[in-house]
Amino acid sequence: MLISSTGTIKVSSAQGNPICATSYITGPRYRAAASLSGSPWRTPVGRLPKRGMTAMMRFLESRSVEHPPFAPPFLKAGRLVIAQTANILLFLAPRLGLVPKNEASRLWAHQLQLTIADWVVEVHDTHHPIAGGLYYEEQKREAKRRATDFRTERLPKFLDYFDQVLKRNPKGSDYLVGKTVSYADLSMFQMIAGLRYAFPRTMARLETRYPRLVALHDRVSVRRRIAAYLSSERRLPFNQQGIFRHYPELDG
Repeated sequence: MLISSTGTIKVSSAQGNPICATSYITGPRYRAAASLSGSPWRTPVGRLPKRGMTAMMRFLESRSVEHPPFAPPFLKAGRLVIAQTANILLFLAPRLGLVPKNEASRLWAHQLQLTIADWVVEVHDTHHPIAGGLYYEEQKREAKRRATDFRTERLPKFLDYFDQVLKRNPKGSDYLVGKTVSYADLSMFQMIAGLRYAFPRTMARLETRYPRLVALHDRVSVRRRIAAYLSSERRLPFNQQGIFRHYPELDG
């Protein structure tokens, strides 16, 4: 049972064995991972928000959960309850064939995912720099200052780092980890796509400096199963309720 806020996923291993008996709601990184691995999944609860929210809150508030998650997303697989996006992907990726088998590569992929998680937080803070409980309109002045720093300082720094990761990969510069696609590449694809939505002018200027990252995004997007997912109704469009939000005044 994988619970987040926008869909449902039923995950099986690369061999077709069930990993999660039931699932409720998940985000784009999980949907992309399941799609790429060919794992069967479905999305009925996302179309029944009251039912999905009720189930999620019942689990979160249950006193019988030994290891309670702080908040979604979290994964329930048998007796395991695993929270945090990077931690969930650390668990799922070997079972979906989306990370090399050796420990060093798995830890490296996890490290990259944690760095992407830091990056995602900084994207969120461009439009909510003061408090998540306040409306954007209540913190616009601070958001403009934060977004300016993000566009000019932080965004290039993250792009520089991941560009160097590709360049230094001993297996070639096509992917972040090893010589084939991993869940870190799927997360990078989502980052590039989200940044293009939130900061189209900024990304148009910066992307010419990072052809390896652009090529990685394009390489992931044309994979058969990913392309099918992206063209389906399961791929939720970016919007003003997600992490990546487009406010023209924040794009410089």
